[in-house]
Amino acid sequence: MTSNSGVKAAPPGWVPVEHRFLGLDKRTFGPALITLSVALVLIYGLPAVNAVIPWRNEIRAGEVLDLGDGATAVPPVGWQLENGTLVGTGAARPESLQALLATGGATIDLRGASYSGSAEAFLDQVERSRGAGPAGVDGTQGTVTTTAGLVGIVRTTTGPAGDGLDVAFKMAGSGQAAEAAPALLITVRTAPGQFERYRDVVAGFLRSVAPGTGR
Repeated sequence: MTSNSGVKAAPPGWVPVEHRFLGLDKRTFGPALITLSVALVLIYGLPAVNAVIPWRNEIRAGEVLDLGDGATAVPPVGWQLENGTLVGTGAARPESLQALLATGGATIDLRGASYSGSAEAFLDQVERSRGAGPAGVDGTQGTVTTTAGLVGIVRTTTGPAGDGLDVAFKMAGSGQAAEAAPALLITVRTAPGQFERYRDVVAGFLRSVAPGTGR
């Protein structure tokens, strides 16, 4: 290609020799390195930082979960307290309790409620509110007795979203009628096929549930 002045114009994409390195345009190296650095930080840097930063609310040995009115449970050491109150750090109310424990592939959710009736009737009501009657639960029903003597109703659940347990207690303290006591629903969920991995930890947690002194 020749310009009107007779000087031959450079072809499109031509790079002056002083800007070449191994056939590449050295002027593009800076932006390319910046883009590569950002990509490496996103791919490797942030997960690495996340791995080395300890969970802020990690459960330590000796810590106890406050279920209100003196009721307690011992959370698994090393799990994360996503929501809830430890004994000595606040005042939980059993009728409005909301607590959540989590680890890599499992969660334990605790909800308190006022309910006049048995633990089994309470669990039936919870499952109906979810849109499925007791007959629709894909598992078995049984009971669990805690170290303190509370008896809870247990139903297993299975499905594409995961496996787990629904457990209902009536948190009757000393001298308190069970049907008039606050209700506690514990929902355990794991990834599909992962429940066995957490079975012993969950069983230990359920056995640790203890009622308060009643009111």
